Amino acid sequence: MGACSAFLKRKNIVLSAKRYGVDALGAMAQGLFCSLLIGTILDTLGKQLGIAFLVTVGGYASAMSGSAMAVAIGYALQAPPLVLFSLATVGYAANALGSVTLSGGKGAGGPLAVLFIAVIAAELGKAVSKETKIDILVTPLVTILAGVGLSALLAPAIGTAASAVGDVVKWATVLQPFWMGILVSVVIGVALTLPISSAAICAAIGLTGLAGGAAVAGCCANMLGFAVLSFRENRWGGLVSQGLGTSMLQMGNIVRNPRIWLPAILTSAITGPLATCLFRLEMNDPASAVASGMGTCGMVGPIGVYAGWVNDVATGAKAAITSLDWVGLALICFVLPAVLCWLFGLFFRRIGWIKEGDLTLE
Repeated sequence: MGACSAFLKRKNIVLSAKRYGVDALGAMAQGLFCSLLIGTILDTLGKQLGIAFLVTVGGYASAMSGSAMAVAIGYALQAPPLVLFSLATVGYAANALGSVTLSGGKGAGGPLAVLFIAVIAAELGKAVSKETKIDILVTPLVTILAGVGLSALLAPAIGTAASAVGDVVKWATVLQPFWMGILVSVVIGVALTLPISSAAICAAIGLTGLAGGAAVAGCCANMLGFAVLSFRENRWGGLVSQGLGTSMLQMGNIVRNPRIWLPAILTSAITGPLATCLFRLEMNDPASAVASGMGTCGMVGPIGVYAGWVNDVATGAKAAITSLDWVGLALICFVLPAVLCWLFGLFFRRIGWIKEGDLTLE
């Protein structure tokens, strides 16, 4: 047992929930952002502006999402170069096979398959790295064969499971838009602020449709909510870093005083059902499920909703983008998160639950 522990330590293989559930998951979201998300944004801009070059670049970027996710995961796991570069093939295979269900249909489990399989392949590659004199052959062979083999065995099942979970959430949201609007908005909004990846979670289960709209509402409530709530402490720098960056910056303050989270959570509980019941805000571009968990980070959430509108108009599911659509998007993503969170913040400051300096960013 001691020899095994010593070997794992020497190979920097850390079997922990933080390493895989926080570090790897967060890195995977960055890989998604730098491929699928950027690709979708460029594709949408290219189509709207009539610039074919942007559409082409967007297609290339989106096609590399599996490889980008796997390499990002390997980077988070501190994989050596030969393992890291080999993960490009593993990620491509896992994403492609995870997007196909056991029945041969199209699934949403590509990102989830990449997460599981890239982690295993990376750790196996790290285990054999520099253990032989022909490392240049052994390490890539082990990493790629293990990763692609596991993809063939497991990825379709993961795709089926992820699609089933996503379908249940979307079905429940359509059936009970009020209660599920609250639940999805609050849960995904909380995940956005926690040191895990809400974007990766949404991508892993293919959270689109009405449930995707609720997720966008929850993320915006946390990001813009904290940005406005902490304006007196952090001024314009905090407004931009949290409103366009991430509300995760407040995690240290939340640990010290969890009650500072209440304004954002209450706001998401209001905007979620408004998004599902009143404005019918949906994320209908299947390629942008990850955008459901991004909120106003780089404006990805609102852009994803707009891309869904464009997709619906193109497929005939929607006649046109209406003024009510734009009003709903503005209220859910920008106006209500700012106003409601600020009002809740005033109340909690007045009763002493939030004190001066509680929201100051270090």
